[in-house]
Amino acid sequence: MSVGRRRLKLLGILMMVNIFIYVIVEVSKSGSQDKNAKGRLVIPRSKFWRKYTPHKAYWNKQQQKLELLYNPILSLLSNMTVEENLVSNQSALSSCDPDPLVHSEVSDFANLPDRFKDFLLYLRCRNYSLLMDQPNKCGQKPFLLLAIKSLIPHFDRRQAIRESWGKEIESGDVIVRRVFLLGQTPPEDHFPDLSHMIKFESDIHQDILLWNYRDTFFNLTLKEVLFLKWVSSSCANVQFIFKGDDDVFVNTNQILDYLKSLSKEKAKDLFIGDVIKDAGPHREKKLKYYIPESVYEGSYPPYAGGGGFLYSGDLALRLNNASDQVLLYPIDDVYTGMCLQKLGLAPEKHKGFKTFDIEEKYRNNICSYTNLMLVHSRKPQEMIKIWTLLQDPHLNC
Repeated sequence: MSVGRRRLKLLGILMMVNIFIYVIVEVSKSGSQDKNAKGRLVIPRSKFWRKYTPHKAYWNKQQQKLELLYNPILSLLSNMTVEENLVSNQSALSSCDPDPLVHSEVSDFANLPDRFKDFLLYLRCRNYSLLMDQPNKCGQKPFLLLAIKSLIPHFDRRQAIRESWGKEIESGDVIVRRVFLLGQTPPEDHFPDLSHMIKFESDIHQDILLWNYRDTFFNLTLKEVLFLKWVSSSCANVQFIFKGDDDVFVNTNQILDYLKSLSKEKAKDLFIGDVIKDAGPHREKKLKYYIPESVYEGSYPPYAGGGGFLYSGDLALRLNNASDQVLLYPIDDVYTGMCLQKLGLAPEKHKGFKTFDIEEKYRNNICSYTNLMLVHSRKPQEMIKIWTLLQDPHLNC
């Protein structure tokens, strides 16, 4: 090839490169301009980054510090030092020593009920050993995992669930597995010693997950976090999870039919239940869900009632990661809503979840249960009765 032809070829290549660069630049410019701005760059008229404003309530203040740890930009804007953050490393987030600063940082700490004192002192503790595990529970990929919150003394509830809606299933590619989630019930809470009985129960049924923490109402959130970590390590292949209380009736067949009908897109972010919106903490001390103003301020994100909800295994793994960025909160279903919010998601209300029961006039009509997924609450004998009637092949509704 002559020198002239090589120069001409090189010139052509350079021209093509210049044209390509020009196109890329123009596309980038047009992408950064508003369609209605007639080619002009859109400049914000005010600050678009929310200014850091310290909270007064203890939980909000500690959560804010945790968010600074995970967001270095916010940390710079806040002008807070690492020492002021008190959560300068990951180990501080899981400390199981009582926090001595709580006494001075919670204005009315001395006057709080004991359950709040215990919760706040050990707010960051999440390191609890698993005393009874079921490492092979998800050896075959479960289509649905039934995870039921229970207390050690509730033998009758667990057995009723095993004999009714909580039966394990292997039918084709549909595998249903069951675990009960338990903590310790120590003598100081006036529980009898049932350790030998729960060990015997676990050996027989192989469905008990027991952690070494004190099983209280406020520690239901801890139960949620520990379960999510167990799923991530021992059941990451599960497709869907139902998580609920041991006093609910669940129409498992209805749940399975619903899950089989889902598209892949819908299934990925699935989280359905009886959703509560525009709620906030109760300030009346006599109420079960009472939260002092010194502990939490503001409203709650949308959340599904803790009686039971249904979500995807994929989402469970993401919730586990999100839980590291959300401080434990005394109400477990609200906490789950907070973790969903951290992921940019919200629970979806489904009319099949009746966490506040159905009208009394329909409760003895078995046909009232055929299209429902969950009803709260039901006694062990009622669970078995409803389940038996629903399985009748001659049932005509």
